[in-house]
Parts: sequence; structure tokens; C-alpha cells
Amino acid sequence: MLAYSLFITGWGWMGVVGSEEGVRQVVLPQSSPHNVHRIMRNGNGGLQDGTARFTDLCLRLKRYITGERVSFDDKLDTSEVSPFQQQVWEATRSIPWGETRTYGWVADRVGRPGHCRAVGQALASNPVPFLIPCHRVVGKSGCLTGYRGGLTLKKYLLDMESANHE
Repeated sequence: MLAYSLFITGWGWMGVVGSEEGVRQVVLPQSSPHNVHRIMRNGNGGLQDGTARFTDLCLRLKRYITGERVSFDDKLDTSEVSPFQQQVWEATRSIPWGETRTYGWVADRVGRPGHCRAVGQALASNPVPFLIPCHRVVGKSGCLTGYRGGLTLKKYLLDMESANHE
């Protein structure tokens, strides 16, 4: 059974979905709780309230959004993704706060040099933004490319982390 938590942040409504195995989905800020519920229900049947289970994660997400440096070392439920996606996501999780890496760097890190597009596709399917900081992955020349939340949000996150880099 999947559990969820819905919460409000300074950027809007967010949600978290998880199983006994770990966090499965983080919904980027939305304008209403209805939108978050709709996104969470898509592909996740039988959700039950898990507010108590995700209290700490929700608080850390709220703090992150205010620019506070927090850790997202939560266990993830990757049971429904390919081994390649798991490798890409783990490599991406290793990118430090306030720093960026290229798609090529991630491809090299997972033993697939030159497979930048495949890395991009794996990151495009990232269901747990912030926990897997795919916003820290940029194009070869440092240009911002693709982000589910849009390039404006990607730039904002990178600028926020850079400003609070220790």
C-alpha cells in the first residue's frame, strides 16, 4: 500500500508518495491541493494518508525551499525502474549542494561514456525532484537544459544553492 502526505510551502502545494521500500514520488509545487492529488493518483493506486510517516521529509522540503541547506538521504523506492535509471539517479544524488555536473559526467560515472541522451531521459523520468537533484545536471557548455519544473525553476534552484554554498 502506498502512503502520501500533502503539504503547503512558500511556493505552493506539494506532495510525497512512498511505499514500505522508500519514497516513490515528490510532487513539485502546485497551485492547489487538488492538482497535487491528481498528480499523485496518476499511476499510484490505493493511496492512504501517511502524513505522520513523512513529517520529517516534508519539513526538510519546506526548509529547502526557503534556501536552507538540508540533506535528502532518504531511502527511495526504485523497484519499478530500470537498473540504468537507478545508476543515473544514484550518480546524480552524489552531486554536492551548490555544484553542477554535465550529462556527460553522469554518463561517465555510470560507465556509459557518450550516452548523454540516455542520461537525460533517465533524469526526465525522475519522480523525486530535490531528493535526486537533477536540477544540478546541465548541458556540456554549462547551459541549462530540460527540467520538469521548467528552466526558470531550475535556474532559481541553482542560484539559490550557489548563494548558500559553503
